[in-house]
Amino acid sequence: MIEQNKYLDLLYKQHGSKENIISEIINLKAIQNLPKGTEHFVSDLHGEFNAFQHLLRNGSGNVKEKINEVFNNELTHDEKQTLASLIYYPEQKLKHIEKQINTDWYRQTIDQLVRLIKFSASKYTRSKLRKSLPKRFSYIIEELLYQVKSNADKEEYYNQIISDVLTLKQGNALIIDLCYTIQRLVVDHLHVVGDIYDRGPEPDKIIDALINYHSVDIQWGNHDIIWIGAAAGSPLCMMNIIRISARYNNLDIIEDTYGINLRPLLTYAEKYYLDNPMFRPKTTPETTSSNEEILETTKMHQAAAILQFKLEEQLVSRRQEFNMDHRKLLTTVDYTDLSIHLKGKKYALTNTCFMTVDPNNPAKLTVEEEEIIERLMQNFIHSEKLKRHTDFLVKKGNMYLVYNDNLLIHGCVPLNQDGSLKAFHINGHSYKGKYLLDFFETSLRRAYANPHSHNDIDTDLLWYLWSGENSSLFGKKEMTTFERYFIEDKETHVEEKNAYYKLRERQETIAFILSEFGLHKEDSHLINGHTPVKEIKGETPIKAGGKMLVIDGGFSKPYQKTTGIAGYTLLYNSYGMQLVAHKPFSSIEDVILQNDDIASIKRIVDRPVERKYVRDTTIGASLQEQINDLNKLLNYLTY
Repeated sequence: MIEQNKYLDLLYKQHGSKENIISEIINLKAIQNLPKGTEHFVSDLHGEFNAFQHLLRNGSGNVKEKINEVFNNELTHDEKQTLASLIYYPEQKLKHIEKQINTDWYRQTIDQLVRLIKFSASKYTRSKLRKSLPKRFSYIIEELLYQVKSNADKEEYYNQIISDVLTLKQGNALIIDLCYTIQRLVVDHLHVVGDIYDRGPEPDKIIDALINYHSVDIQWGNHDIIWIGAAAGSPLCMMNIIRISARYNNLDIIEDTYGINLRPLLTYAEKYYLDNPMFRPKTTPETTSSNEEILETTKMHQAAAILQFKLEEQLVSRRQEFNMDHRKLLTTVDYTDLSIHLKGKKYALTNTCFMTVDPNNPAKLTVEEEEIIERLMQNFIHSEKLKRHTDFLVKKGNMYLVYNDNLLIHGCVPLNQDGSLKAFHINGHSYKGKYLLDFFETSLRRAYANPHSHNDIDTDLLWYLWSGENSSLFGKKEMTTFERYFIEDKETHVEEKNAYYKLRERQETIAFILSEFGLHKEDSHLINGHTPVKEIKGETPIKAGGKMLVIDGGFSKPYQKTTGIAGYTLLYNSYGMQLVAHKPFSSIEDVILQNDDIASIKRIVDRPVERKYVRDTTIGASLQEQINDLNKLLNYLTY
């Protein structure tokens, strides 16, 4: 009771008077009765910044939908497309059409944009709308928003505002701010369901965009984990990053973007490694690397791979509880004839690069290698920009999220073949289901808080999350990186998926998992990323009778040949959920010059019987707690 009274005293000081408390209760109750805002779900961005920022700008087609609703038969199809591309890229579009612009165009376009803002802001309080407006024109935009067409007394007033804007040559600036306000309003909250990093060239720009986004959360993906792991002091995660960056010809991310000097590794690689076709980086038509640079990357790729395999064997040896002795493949190799026995069968090894491997002690690092790893590790830990980005990932991220009665997980909830929860046994404890994911998250946060520690259990678990059998982010029995490099027989490349990926087709399985996380409502869903949906082969992203949604964004270009599309995103507004299928993003120039777009087909996932309001959401529950506390405070003051 004493503690409660202290809390109420503090609450009273915050609000200042009984009248203010009553006003706040009325305000919070009013907010609860607004329609819920639009949530935007994206996943598996993989460094493809241009495609990602386009989806942010068009709200996965939500901007175009607003245009259609507001202007219906008032504008032609082409006029709607032109208006949409202006909203997406206002600066570039204005420059492209500058010769077509006149006073009438300015007046008409400003009026259209103001009407769109009014429509898009209908779910928001005036206070929230005001906070969304750009500072330089906030007063002018507010006046335009709240004009009443029937009020003849003020008609000249509004006309004069527009005239002055144009006379002062501020028409373009106002239009730009109006366009960005529409982008801001069409999506209330963004969910990133994992894998911002790796493969694509600009994950850093994605992180910067998310840092500046108005409302966002992140569910970590397996590729995010190794970057967090490197910043947390894991040499093994660090070598994974370098290897993958070399494989996709993206070492510039490490060196130029994050300022991490890879010269020690290059000097070492030049000393021991030669050209090797298996380790040449993947290139695209846009690749500008010279032959000399390709050769340097090829050598560094080999060096990083062998160092990774050595560090993996060391970790597996000291962590017997991980049950991964079968992954000590350097030790399994027969170095006399360059072969290996796997699962009872002998395979020849090709494209090998074992120059620094001691056959008598394959996992042993040379003194030179230990020094290189230590120097690189210190560079990763002390990269200011990398730390700023991983700080943001850790602050905004989680292993999973329960939000608005949906469960968001990048990978899986590990299951046994019979559908029961698969347990991970470690340090005398057993973890499964929700508690397994909680255990992983707690361990990650401890490791990240102590970046100068390594070889400890928390840091080693970061790597386990990347490739361990019971990892909710990996979701497979083993990672066959070694086999893909050195064995031609593709049967050894297969990575057996956890039973989850087969059983998630069943409604009863998803209902069981949702209940494990406290979700029992009919309209709850499990939302996944991680695995591309092969629509070209007839696979559907809507599974388990609509209870499971897979939204791998398909941003990674190498996957688009096998999926047939560029993946999916998800929109969830007060009327229900829509799954949006996308065609591959071409270029900003195509959007501006040809009014091209990326969103294609929308599929309605479900339509609730009743429209959802803020009171029905996670935020609504938080507001109700505030209302309850304020009512207690009123009673406290009265009695």
